[in-house]
Amino acid sequence: QVQLVESGGGLVQPGGSLRLSCAASGNLYSIYYMGWYRQAPGKQRELVATITSGGRTNYADSVKGRFTISRDNTKNTVDLQMNSLKPEDTAVYFCNRNQMAVAYWGQGTQVTVSS
Repeated sequence: QVQLVESGGGLVQPGGSLRLSCAASGNLYSIYYMGWYRQAPGKQRELVATITSGGRTNYADSVKGRFTISRDNTKNTVDLQMNSLKPEDTAVYFCNRNQMAVAYWGQGTQVTVSS
């Protein structure tokens, strides 16, 4: 079993920045990919960014150039640096880890972008 704990959400003004962090624990494998997804009210959950254990990254078009995903294999963490935030980035952000064809999810952290 794998546990994911997110932190770093909150309220920020448009144009501001937030950093989300996700810590993984439990039965972890060295080959994995992790990512961040988000779900706004009334909308489906969507991919924000992913990163493989080797460091390959992938971003949704809507966040390219503004968000940066990174990981620390020694600490089993993945972070999402979010800059130039917009009101449309408001959502619950979920951490995800995939290993051995099994997906694990965190409980989610709220990000609200509003003046």
